[in-house]
Amino acid sequence: MNKTRIVVAAALSALLSFSLVAPATASRVFNPDTNMWEDASAVRAKSKRGSPIARQMVDYETKLKPGTIVVETSERRLYLVLENGKAMKYGIGVGRDGFRWSGQHKITRMAEWPGWTPPAQMRKRVPDLPAYMPGGPDNPLGARALYIGSTLYRIHGTSEPWTIGQAVSSGCIRLTNEDVTDLYERVRVGALVVVHQ
Repeated sequence: MNKTRIVVAAALSALLSFSLVAPATASRVFNPDTNMWEDASAVRAKSKRGSPIARQMVDYETKLKPGTIVVETSERRLYLVLENGKAMKYGIGVGRDGFRWSGQHKITRMAEWPGWTPPAQMRKRVPDLPAYMPGGPDNPLGARALYIGSTLYRIHGTSEPWTIGQAVSSGCIRLTNEDVTDLYERVRVGALVVVHQ
């Protein structure tokens, strides 16, 4: 009987030790369903929304010059204006309620696997965010980032494809890592970004 108690106590101790360590090392992501930051594996398990929206070439009549990026927030689509009345259309994740914006700016910087420094306002809302996160697959900015003017906003990738087509961000425009890499190869610093509500 004594041996059984010792084995059970050791097993419970090991389980408790693991549960205290695991959350500290787990990757955390924003879950739009709960409006909270959660363990990435839990969000993936709960968020089986199908595949991301496929990018496609579409007819697109505009007076904007080729190379211009047009974000249609309400449509949850981004258009890259091309020659001959065409555009490349991408599915995007946009700002959630209270974080949407509109305007015109230019791309001022572009980066591959960028590091992320959460703005002070975001760290105030989510105190457990790190002061800085190096670039890589778990970074919220994903594979590429296009910095929009003097704003805090970016067009960036995500390793959370289930969030495409949703209002999930703090104002940034997100694409799948594959789509943002495609967009990154097609645009240059100085490109105009037009964001419509």
